[in-house]
Amino acid sequence: MSANTPNSLSSADATTEPTEFKRSLSLLDSTLIVSGSMIGSGVFIVTADMARNLGSSGWLLMLWVLTGILTVAAALSYGELAGMMPKAGGQYIYIQRAFGPLTGFVYGWTVFLVIQTGTIAAVAVAFTKYSAVFIPSLSPANVLFSIGPVDISGGSIFAISSLVLLTWLNSRGVQSGKMIQNVFTSAKLIALLGLIVVGITIGLSTGLLSTNLTNAWDASTTSATGEVLPLAGMALILAFGTSMIGSLFSADAWNNVTFIAGEIKNPRRNIPLALFFGTLIVTTIYFLANVSYLSLLPLKGLPTATDIVGRGIQFAEADRVATAAVETVFGNVAVAIMAVLIMISTFGCNNGLILAGARLYYAMAKDGLFIEQASHLNKNAVPGRALWLQCIWASLLCLSGKYGDLLDYCTFASLLFYIVTIAGLFRLRRTEPNAERPYRAFGYPVIPALYIIAGTTICVILLYTKTFNTGMGLLIAGLGIPVYFITKRRQRSTEA
Repeated sequence: MSANTPNSLSSADATTEPTEFKRSLSLLDSTLIVSGSMIGSGVFIVTADMARNLGSSGWLLMLWVLTGILTVAAALSYGELAGMMPKAGGQYIYIQRAFGPLTGFVYGWTVFLVIQTGTIAAVAVAFTKYSAVFIPSLSPANVLFSIGPVDISGGSIFAISSLVLLTWLNSRGVQSGKMIQNVFTSAKLIALLGLIVVGITIGLSTGLLSTNLTNAWDASTTSATGEVLPLAGMALILAFGTSMIGSLFSADAWNNVTFIAGEIKNPRRNIPLALFFGTLIVTTIYFLANVSYLSLLPLKGLPTATDIVGRGIQFAEADRVATAAVETVFGNVAVAIMAVLIMISTFGCNNGLILAGARLYYAMAKDGLFIEQASHLNKNAVPGRALWLQCIWASLLCLSGKYGDLLDYCTFASLLFYIVTIAGLFRLRRTEPNAERPYRAFGYPVIPALYIIAGTTICVILLYTKTFNTGMGLLIAGLGIPVYFITKRRQRSTEA
């Protein structure tokens, strides 16, 4: 290949290109990456759909508790793998070592096509949706032009612009990405704690929380028209499992810190600790945020109601539960307050996702399983080309996918590979019993096994209740198998 082609490195670049990441992220930085990547827009929105599905404050809170337990249990299991393999690429490295390069490739393929880029796109869409509160021209209804079946709106361009900006900032070095992450994550944690304190304090004084907790376990499902049907037995199990896709999406992306292991100081110690502290902080905040919602709004409502209280949590306008809750305290200004909070939250969340994701593609490229140019670090010691490839694909998903569809694709595929990775923990204990393990998974083998059982059950329920979208996630992962063999065949032909 000619040295003048845009995809090649000039001789000058080759001599100055860094060959190693800079270990500059502390335990605090790593914990904020875990927390910041998890907190996006989900916790402010998904409770409405969950409340319609379950119609019960007890089951609603139980769902968030179970989500927290599953998330922390998975993080504790990952801690052992992170201590064993403190390398850039994280989860991809773990799966590859436990099950071989094919399974590792299928995971990386799915991360690039669906899990990481799909989440980035979904969060960018949410960021734009709340920016439209201040800039109405960003509404999806404001279509500027069409390319075939795809409508290009002002909101689409804004969402893509936010991804381009964050990608550019992260291409300037890990310090740039770290600064954005620390500032935005700290801001949204403080704001969420404020919402929790205000909400629960008022709820205790008015008695609304106590009212919502009366008959807390009487479950029912409510249609979009307000028709209420009682839930019990298998119907309740299916509703519970389906509803978990919202809470699991809200608590996802905690594993991103493993992708950037090459830039964390003392990774054998700090990654397991960051996983534990970060997931525990966020899942606790999520539970308390939902207690706050129940303190400020009635759980049940009517879709035809004209006031906030009458619509309740179930029928909060556009499912914006947090906005409705704050509006009961601050009035109409709550719309602006929550819009700003969610803009901060989603912008900071996408920064963490963008920062981390490119490191996985870099690790794959080093193994010859991704576009070769992604295997290079730029002058700022970050995988610049991997960052821009991620940006391009996520931008296309912004144009083609709806928020709900992206959520289903991402959450199902992500949960599937969490199960695979934790299964790898058992395999490595058997195949590499003498490997160095600075940290051993808490509660092994019971807690990791329970996670696998619970996760598999949820996957089966989702395949049954959301067959098309979750099936699409499974199909995309499966397509990675023939792509792997094609890639290896080409690799052998090149070497020959």
